[in-house]
Order: sequence, then structure tokens, then C-alpha cells
Amino acid sequence: MKAASVALILSVLATAMPAVAGSKKQDIVDTAVAAGSFKTLATALQAADLADTLKGKGPFTVFAPTDEAFSKLPAGTIESLLKPENKDKLKAILLYHVVSGDVTAAQVVKLSSAKTVNGQDVKITVNDGSVMVDDAKVVKVDVLASNGVIHVIDTVLLPKD
Repeated sequence: MKAASVALILSVLATAMPAVAGSKKQDIVDTAVAAGSFKTLATALQAADLADTLKGKGPFTVFAPTDEAFSKLPAGTIESLLKPENKDKLKAILLYHVVSGDVTAAQVVKLSSAKTVNGQDVKITVNDGSVMVDDAKVVKVDVLASNGVIHVIDTVLLPKD
């Protein structure tokens, strides 16, 4: 194989590597940060003092809302939740996105609900090949991390008060 061909293949692989999310080398938080579309989630995890928890041993399953999902919240909601006086509410919302254990997509589709770390259940439905967690659509599944799995969702989940 010519050197130019080898260089081209290596270049393509190097470009594709960041897209291979969480090849089990990074924890859930680092995997989400590396993906680039979870800046708001990462900020919220820091504000709620949960980043270190989700960097822990796990395993965890996280239904991770994208930055776009957070932008669907009413104006001012995120800013309000990030204030120190709202830390407990923010923590409850974030923990409503986390399930203990490794729950892959193959397992999720067999469930009708799952108990979250905040103690409440999320409703899981499958319709026409789409998986819904409460009112959020799962848009990407099985992003593997060293301490669990991430399923990307398009809406922020809000626990019952």
C-alpha cells in the first residue's frame, strides 16, 4: 500500500475517532463533554455538585438532554436553576435523568418504566420504532462510557413535584 494511501486512511480514522463516543475509556461526564452538545448539562452537573458522582464507579445509565433540549425550557429557567439557592431543585431534576446500572437500549425497550436515582419512575414507551422516556424522544442510544451508558434525549425530563 502506498504511503499516501496509508496517510489518507489514518487521517480518516483520526477524524472519525472523536465521533466514536465513549469507547469505554472516559467516564460519563467526560464522554458527554467530549461530544460537545452537552455544555448545559455539564454546567448543571457542576452547579449541583453531581459531576464527581457521575465520574464515580457507577454503573449509571443517563438519559442526557442536549443543549438544544435545554433551550426548549421557558426563558430564564436554566439561569434560575443554576443559582445556588435552587441547587436542591436542580439536583432533583438531574437525578431524574439517571438510573442505577448499565441499561442498554436492548433492555430499555423491554421496560415500561425505570426507577431513577431521585426515587421517581420515568415512563418508557416504544411507538413505531421510537423510544420515549416520559415526553422525551431518545435520539441516540448506547453511548458507552467507562462507568455506564448514555442515551441522548431531545427534551429535559422534569420530575413530579
